[in-house]
Amino acid sequence: MVSDDHCGLRRAIREILPEAAWQRCYVHFLRNALDYVPRKVDDDCLQELRWFYDRRNLGEVRQDLARWLAKWQSKYPKLCDWVEETLTYYRLPRQHHKHMKSTNMLERLNQELKRRTHVVRIFPDDGSCLRLIRALAVEMHENWLEATRYLNMAPLAEHKKEMLRKLEEPKAA
Repeated sequence: MVSDDHCGLRRAIREILPEAAWQRCYVHFLRNALDYVPRKVDDDCLQELRWFYDRRNLGEVRQDLARWLAKWQSKYPKLCDWVEETLTYYRLPRQHHKHMKSTNMLERLNQELKRRTHVVRIFPDDGSCLRLIRALAVEMHENWLEATRYLNMAPLAEHKKEMLRKLEEPKAA
């Protein structure tokens, strides 16, 4: 699950989807990070952070993260505590990284809902607003099903099989 760092969302995710891994959206994280660093260093500090999200694997990120933490931990401990919350997507297959590190897909849906409801401006009742939103959600869902697949789940299935094999290897030995 990818979301911003809203405590209610995090609690709901833990309750409803206890096996799901949670990740803070890296776009929201970078935006919030600006609150914790002075303007004179934010370009350097945040540029180094952005580089983490372009790495190919978690090993590379861990090396870079160790160097980044050594440099910034003493000055900005709160910011440094949050960084690992944005790296959960590295547990997924490489093909999914682009889509699973931010809430862009959800933001796009919200943007479309806002645009289409703004056109109507005044709804006669709550039911009419809800019907429009449902229709838009169904339309978006159908687009996701018919258009180029946003996430190909085959690499995820293969990744899960590989992870299970790795977990079972020590038991077999």
